[in-house]
Amino acid sequence: MPGFLPRPPGLFRRLGALFYDTLLLIGVLFLATAVLLPFRGGEAFQPNQLAYSVYLLVVIFAFFGWFWTHGGQTLGMRAWKLRLVTEEGGLPTWRQSGLYFLAALLSLTAFGLGFFCCLWDRDKRCWHDRIARIRMVRLA
Repeated sequence: MPGFLPRPPGLFRRLGALFYDTLLLIGVLFLATAVLLPFRGGEAFQPNQLAYSVYLLVVIFAFFGWFWTHGGQTLGMRAWKLRLVTEEGGLPTWRQSGLYFLAALLSLTAFGLGFFCCLWDRDKRCWHDRIARIRMVRLA
């Protein structure tokens, strides 16, 4: 049906998927760090190392971006029956995924306000959904 969009998910479902993805992401970040350790002679990274922080941010974006551009779902989103689609109904591009990722970081760093706004938004969209012109939809 053209023009049909499955109903948008609520905040609980979004946060559930994010929680699942965070658990998976912890393992990915451990692996990404383990790859670098031989180049440092096994020496640990310090919290104030900008290059390491940027590296982890790139790894996090690669994790989410790959899933969003290849099927519109992370593993957590699949478990909670969610998918990202463009406003036209297609899969997000890497550019849209990058904008969505940066806007979601903004939503989180603003004490989660960007996520909580879906509670009063008429379309149940978060800041990052609107900024990147992407919809998160609930699958049947």
